[in-house]
Amino acid sequence: MSKIYLICPVRKATHKQKRQLEDYTVQLTNQGHNVYYPAWDNPHEETDNIGVDICLHLKRTIERADEVHIYWNEASEGSLMDLGMVFMAEKPIKFIRPPEPTEGKSYNNVMLNWPWGIVK
Repeated sequence: MSKIYLICPVRKATHKQKRQLEDYTVQLTNQGHNVYYPAWDNPHEETDNIGVDICLHLKRTIERADEVHIYWNEASEGSLMDLGMVFMAEKPIKFIRPPEPTEGKSYNNVMLNWPWGIVK
């Protein structure tokens, strides 16, 4: 099965969003996938007061992923960082919560036209 990395809000996630993401993670895990959910799986979350160790760990995890599933929330700063790393790693993506298209240039439009494939 696939190694899946989740892009999603962590620190600013609402209770409802956390519950949805937890349920989604459990569902995929029960299907046999290896899912990386940052809120549960980052060993540096409690000890890294700056964020560099967190970013380095996520970079390595994204590099090893087969695909990336995205619960998009534009307010999540970490999601923007993760999205940039996923772009560099040229990984296919799947939307849990898709972005809304905008007029002109935007991260939303980049995701909706992802060059490495959108998983259905």
